[in-house]
Amino acid sequence: MADKSATQRQEDGDSAAEISEVGWEVFCKLCLCEQPTTATRELQSCNCVFCVACLQQYVQLAIMEGGGAPITCPDMACQKSGVLLDSEIASLVSEGQVELYQRLSFERGVKLDPSKAWCPVLECQAVCSLQPSTEGQPGAVPCTTCRAVFCSACRGAWLDGHACSEQQPMMSPSHGRSRPHDDADLPIKQCPVCGIYIERNQGCAQMLCKSCKHTFCWYCLQNLDGDIFLRHYDKGPCRNKLGHSRASVMWNRTQVVGILVGVSIVVLVTSPLLLLASPCILCCICKPCRAKNKKKKRKKDLSQPDSSTS
Repeated sequence: MADKSATQRQEDGDSAAEISEVGWEVFCKLCLCEQPTTATRELQSCNCVFCVACLQQYVQLAIMEGGGAPITCPDMACQKSGVLLDSEIASLVSEGQVELYQRLSFERGVKLDPSKAWCPVLECQAVCSLQPSTEGQPGAVPCTTCRAVFCSACRGAWLDGHACSEQQPMMSPSHGRSRPHDDADLPIKQCPVCGIYIERNQGCAQMLCKSCKHTFCWYCLQNLDGDIFLRHYDKGPCRNKLGHSRASVMWNRTQVVGILVGVSIVVLVTSPLLLLASPCILCCICKPCRAKNKKKKRKKDLSQPDSSTS
């Protein structure tokens, strides 16, 4: 009896070890593979789960190309629009990359803040506060660190009778639609959402802000996030200003329609098949159930020799 109980405990331990080795697996939307829970990470802001290796590569790329912008959840369909916390970023990349991200984030904050500016003196590079001037005209900005005084527009030294090419009312992004027609061809404009400066030297008029991912028209700054067919350029002051030929625009619309129709057909065809095959699929992927069945089978095999011996 002692030998039997010891053997049964050993078999139970082997079965438990097998279940722990199988474990639960999570599907990663980045690498499109199932990963064990020990190799995954859940984001605190949105509860989305990805494998650690994919998150590390994603965060490293976001730091190098994001310019200090908040690192959002890599799932484009995330319902909560989650943002990675600083503690999560620090746990995924090296200390040097964390310092780089903090520096870029600080510089981005200064650039986007209309009340702050960098001191133009190379030996100083302090952050100075801009005082609002009358009628949006540039004014003198004193640096409290190096005592230099510079122009808020051109960043040049502020002297008596100072005049620069920036001596005109500064336009804010919220008034982008009321700008005169002469400003439509300016090479540098501000994003109507986050206010970051964007330069356009060539290409089409449909612009995508790298900072906030907002899509807008370069000429009138109108929102184009939901205009997948680019119908904004069919009428109004921006008609035929997309920068592509009419044939290429029609081809783009045909591709969009074809993709939507193709996805709809696939969903309609596969829906009945998936409903019929769902019980089989659930049984196949339910690995703990299979491990449990193996455990019962082993107990049954062990009980048969014991009964024959008795």
